[in-house]
Amino acid sequence: MSSTTLLAGGVGGARLARGLAAVIPSESLTVIVNVGDDDRIYGTHVAADLDTVTYTLAGLEGPHGWGVAGDTFAVLAALDTLGVDTSFRLGDRDLALCLRRTEMLDDGVPLSKVTREICAALGVPVTILPATDDRLRTRLNTTEAGWLAFQDYFVRRQHRDEVIELEYSGRAEARPAPGVIEAITSSETVFIAPSNPPLSIHPILAVDEIKEAVAAAARVVAVSPLFGGTALKGPADRVMASLGLPAGNAGVLAAYDGLLSDLVVDTADAADVDTLAGVVQIHATDTRFAEAEAAARFARWLLDLP
Repeated sequence: MSSTTLLAGGVGGARLARGLAAVIPSESLTVIVNVGDDDRIYGTHVAADLDTVTYTLAGLEGPHGWGVAGDTFAVLAALDTLGVDTSFRLGDRDLALCLRRTEMLDDGVPLSKVTREICAALGVPVTILPATDDRLRTRLNTTEAGWLAFQDYFVRRQHRDEVIELEYSGRAEARPAPGVIEAITSSETVFIAPSNPPLSIHPILAVDEIKEAVAAAARVVAVSPLFGGTALKGPADRVMASLGLPAGNAGVLAAYDGLLSDLVVDTADAADVDTLAGVVQIHATDTRFAEAEAAARFARWLLDLP
């Protein structure tokens, strides 16, 4: 079987990664993950998307798709008594992983190697790579609060602000992490997860060499994050609209302009198979796969696309 590469961020990306990992050999799958959400929280380097993908592939994810199932919050409770803002909920096991990551990064170990060691410790055989080992951060300009760091916008302010501009700080200097370009160029098909295009996938594509490699791929298949033209959770549809992209899956196509050969939409948007027909093939199926079995079923369908 040929190699498979997935560009991923957030819960949707983690769940598609789980589905693919269930139906293809682990050595054939590489998941390239957004690092624009990374931040320093409680003195540690938090890599939210990397950890969401890693915990999900390890079978440890919490009931909402992030964090660690059954985690405790003793450290946060103690910090709260000291007057620390604990609105960013980081459990004890989650914090332990972040502490280890921070220690290694502070010793000069690149994020890709740190991630590899964490995956080995948690028993994850799939290759998970940060898009870059360099510092690349998503910043959002909002009508209500001006410029915000990603976690301030998404977690602390509950993504309620209207986003009018994005920047990926550090993009000019960022280079692909080792193995990223090789994974893309060796894959017969590159998949883009049903992640928020501007907030989860564009930070990956902000690294010029990655975008160029994806653009040169023989086939690039994106899975839309929309259902009936809107997001089930999160601000994907609102952010795309406020950034001037068209409504619905036309906006997804515009977000990935020039990159896609195929777009997969949910059955609720089946009319788009005809209305958006053009140089990009549109396929409709049930794209709800929160459960592991449904994710595996969807992955089999995805890999069999004509």
